[in-house]
This record gives sequence, structure tokens and C-alpha cells, in this order.
Amino acid sequence: MRNVAVIGCGYWGPNLVRVFSTLDGCTVRALCDLDPERAASLQRRYPATRTCTDARAVFDDPEIDAVAICTPVHSHYPLARAALETGKHVLLEKPLAHSAAAAEKLVRLAEDRHLTLQVDHTFIYSGAVRKIREIVDGGEIGDILYVDSVRVNLGLFQSDVNVLWDLAPHDVSIITHLVAAEPRWVTAVGSAHYGRVENQAYVTIRFDGSLIAHLHVNWLAPVKIRSTLIGGSKRMIVYDDLEPSEKIRVYEKGVTMHNDPASRARVLVDYRTGDMFAPYIDKTEPLERSCRAFLDAIETGVPSVTDGRAGLAVVRILEAAQESMRADGKRVALAPGS
Repeated sequence: MRNVAVIGCGYWGPNLVRVFSTLDGCTVRALCDLDPERAASLQRRYPATRTCTDARAVFDDPEIDAVAICTPVHSHYPLARAALETGKHVLLEKPLAHSAAAAEKLVRLAEDRHLTLQVDHTFIYSGAVRKIREIVDGGEIGDILYVDSVRVNLGLFQSDVNVLWDLAPHDVSIITHLVAAEPRWVTAVGSAHYGRVENQAYVTIRFDGSLIAHLHVNWLAPVKIRSTLIGGSKRMIVYDDLEPSEKIRVYEKGVTMHNDPASRARVLVDYRTGDMFAPYIDKTEPLERSCRAFLDAIETGVPSVTDGRAGLAVVRILEAAQESMRADGKRVALAPGS
């Protein structure tokens, strides 16, 4: 039986408490929040837990095996480091850390101490993304040519991070999970229409070969959109996370190029138009799969698909995008293996 503590009982923490409380082989032992009333309010629903306002009480408890951290991004590194240094396995809300340097230190610390470090990139565990990965791995869409993603809504404005660090981790994690090619450079532009942090951003990621990914994130849109278009050499996929029944649609559409034997300078283009089909999507809650993957990684020692290194790859792209935004869209190179 693994004893888990949840640090941060605000927006996302209660969801983790709910899920961990239902999983076999796990019990939620402690709830920690700087606001004692917020922790106490959650404890009333889970009376077997105890509460505290100082995370050190969690780290010093020898009976606690793992910690889920759901706090502002700037606190991820010091809290996760302290947890790992006291021998706790760590599940972190996205993104892994506020910088690539901090994320890399956490990865190395976890590996050196043979501890599980996982980022809660929940969408990776959704039935839709799992099905897309299955389709991609099966070669059904051919080579991925491009990924175009839109994630916009009206709010919620964050005080500690801009829209890039708030929304883009979802799409960057999905893209790096689906794409086997290495990212080579990033460009980004953004605007801060209200306050000091950007509330809108456009990010372009260039991968090996001709593969390109483009992301649009925005806190200032009149509607909520969560859509991703994946163009393949054989088929194309539209993923709409807000669609209640057909989140994935696979289209038998594309182009075929032919050289004109009469002229080397001429290329003939044939457009393919076929059927559309919507595959069955597993309805298991993504957060349940994420928490189960965390517990399984602790038990087996086999990293999950959103382990520390996967989280580090996402942070490196976000950091490069932030650097590009500060330089008005300058191209920022990514080192091999990033």
C-alpha cells in the first residue's frame, strides 16, 4: 500500500485526491496547503486524511511514499527537489519546472536516487490521444507532415505565468508524444493586451525533415476551442477534445505527386478524397490513467510515458518559445536530444 500526500488543494489538487482515493494499492494520507481552511474543507470529504500548512511536515513523514504537487509553477522546483531529497516519489502538475535548467536538475536527482518523477500531462492518457498514437504507430496516416493546434478560451488569466506556460504544455506534450522526429528550432510571437504577461501567443516548432508544428494559445477568445489537425501523407486526423462523441475523425484525404515525363519542370498533383471514419474512444478518465501510471512506475521502476525526461523535453520547447517571444520572433535553436 502506497501512502500519497497532495500538496496544493486549490484547482487541481482535489481532483488528484479524488482519483488517488479510489485506486487500489494507494491511500491519501495528507493534504497540504498554505490556506488551512482550503485543506480543511477538502479533509471534510476525506476524513481519513490529515492536514498541514508546511510541506516540510509531508517530506519528514517516513510513512509517506509519494507526493503529488499541484502548486504554482515557480514553486515546482523547490518543492519537488525537497520531496526527492527525502526519498519521495513525485507527481508534478504541468509544466515540470519554470526553466529547462531546473527541470534537468529534477530529472537527474530522481534518476540518481532511483525515484519516480512524473509530470501530469493528463491529455497523453486520454482515450483520444491514445487512439491517435495507435493510428500513427500503425502507419495508417503515413508520415506526419504537420500538426496544427488551437487552444483558446476566455480566461482564466494567471498571475504567475503567461498563456504560453499555462496552455501550450498540453499541446507541446501531445505533439512530442506523437512525433518521433527531433525538434530543431522554435519561433514564437505573443502579446500582453492586459497586464504584463502575454495572453496570446503563436508558436512554430520545426522538426527534422519537413515536419512543422504550429500552436495558437489565447486567453482572450470569445469561444472555447480545443482542436488539433494532423496531416499525414496517407490520411489526415481532426482531433476535437470538446466534441462529445466523435473526438477523432480520420479522413481519407490527401495529395499524390507525379512527375510529368514530358517535362522535368512540371509536377502533376492528384487530390485524394475518400471516406471519413470516427474510431471508438475509450472513456476511462485520463487522470485515473495518469495516477495509475504513476503508481505502476513506482512499483515496477519502468518510467511512464510522461516521466521526467518527457516533461523536460516540453519545458525546453517552452523555454525556447519564451526566448523567441522576447526577441520578437527570433528563431531559437534546440540542441539535439532536446
